[in-house]
Amino acid sequence: MSQLLFIATGGALGALLRFWVSTSVYSLLGRGFPFGTLMVNTVGSLFMGFLFVFLVERSLIALEWRSGALIGLLGAFTTFSTFSMETLSLIEDGALLKAGLNIFLSVSLCLLATWLGVQMGRQL
Repeated sequence: MSQLLFIATGGALGALLRFWVSTSVYSLLGRGFPFGTLMVNTVGSLFMGFLFVFLVERSLIALEWRSGALIGLLGAFTTFSTFSMETLSLIEDGALLKAGLNIFLSVSLCLLATWLGVQMGRQL
């Protein structure tokens, strides 16, 4: 039961953080391209890779805290379902170039960010 509370708490914090970050990015860059979702997914991937090293590979904290951080916080912070909906909307609007760019950037940047986070974590 304790693990579920950590996940729920992390999820609530991650959802709020996602809202604040994406809203800030959209206010700066506009909504012509899903920059807010791209930002949270890329940053979330970086942190997932980095924290994975410390929380899973090195097991530096208890399972409840790991679950709260990785499943709850980062699971709610990143937005694959939002990415999917925004990309589908771009396709339906006929913005195929933007949709393709969003797919390419989201996948490549998030994989790169996760790898970078793992490398950073392993250097410490």
